[in-house]
Amino acid sequence: MLDQTGVLPSKQLGQNFLVDPNMARWIVSRLELTPDDAVVEVGPGTGALTEHVVGTVRKVILIEFDARLAAALKERFKDDPSVEVHHEDGAKFDGRKLFKHRPLKFLGNLPYSSGGAIMKNLLSRPNPFSRAVVMLQKEVIDRLAAAAGTDDYGMLSLRVQSEWEVRPLRTVPPEAFYPQPKIDSSVAVLTPRKGGLPPFDARLFDEIIRRGFAQRRKQLKKQMPKEPAWEEVAGSLGLPLTVRGEDLTLEQWVDLSRAFDPHPLKDLPQKDGEIFDVVDADDQVTGTATRAEVHARGLLHRAVHVFVYNKRGDILLQRRSLLKDAHPGVWDSSVSGHLDSGEDYEPAAIRELEEEMGISGAAVEEVGRVKPCPETGWEHVRLYRTRHDGSVKFPCAEIDAAMWFPVAEVAAWIANRPADFASGFLECWKLAD
Repeated sequence: MLDQTGVLPSKQLGQNFLVDPNMARWIVSRLELTPDDAVVEVGPGTGALTEHVVGTVRKVILIEFDARLAAALKERFKDDPSVEVHHEDGAKFDGRKLFKHRPLKFLGNLPYSSGGAIMKNLLSRPNPFSRAVVMLQKEVIDRLAAAAGTDDYGMLSLRVQSEWEVRPLRTVPPEAFYPQPKIDSSVAVLTPRKGGLPPFDARLFDEIIRRGFAQRRKQLKKQMPKEPAWEEVAGSLGLPLTVRGEDLTLEQWVDLSRAFDPHPLKDLPQKDGEIFDVVDADDQVTGTATRAEVHARGLLHRAVHVFVYNKRGDILLQRRSLLKDAHPGVWDSSVSGHLDSGEDYEPAAIRELEEEMGISGAAVEEVGRVKPCPETGWEHVRLYRTRHDGSVKFPCAEIDAAMWFPVAEVAAWIANRPADFASGFLECWKLAD
């Protein structure tokens, strides 16, 4: 194929093509594919892995940076509607276009030169993948899987392990590639981390580990934020004042980032003792009850949803925390929440914007109303919209992740995967559509 396309392998692009068919077949088998899966392969090159995927799954999405190889792959699979080829850089590919294709798995014989950037772009939180099999130079796989106290342990280890369980599988010798690299490669399987860590702010976590490994051999007390005081933080976590970053486990790094998280709701996914107004079918107040009572007895009550749009027209969605008592782990409106007893709808919408996303002083516009039904949890819902082009800051106990999506992508995602969303959001989407 390289001869046919006139491609000379590029050292600058880190192009070393897998040419061992038995190895290719084995690597693909680690994905544990089912006919319902879709697969994203980054850096398919000559299609050595691809040929063992096509025909076994629902859809294959190939992302190839080399224009001539991308063209050759398009020609090769032009008669197969299940294959989609993108001539793009995997480190810059818009991963938001992938969520609608779930269930989705990731495959990559990743270039040595850009493998880390590709993984950061497509496998960071939030991402749509349920499993990933990657091949990289052995030293990088060693870093991905490294434990505290080892030379390979650092920011890359923590970034990846905070979201994925990493299991190195086998070493691949240079002889399996053309041209032959001067170093060994390794294959690893990544599965989403389930449980074991408390909720944490991923962006703050990244900032804290950056500080901790900026000068690897220095003590953490010289590199952490000034507030709260290091002595207070170290004491609360039982850490020596002189500890270094390389000595802390993943769990300790998460605890450390939580200690520096100033958000007042970082530990509270909801408050069962909150008092709500109970209302009738005409939204007239008939009494009050606690949050727990309202939900347990299916009493009619009030709530707001807000759709936040940016200047490009993208909508902000949040993925609900796994700690939530309703619809854990699914995608939802930009913000949503109950009205406190005695509170009106619009002030509640403005309050929720600030509490859930750190958006203050927003002007909201009512879009419409949804009557109580099982999908809304027996809530009278008023939907608002607003515009925001800045950053957002959310409580990690309540919200796992937030992301801006093109409206067309959300519509396609809902059509393909309605179970990925909270039912109340789907009712609001119908209203806004």
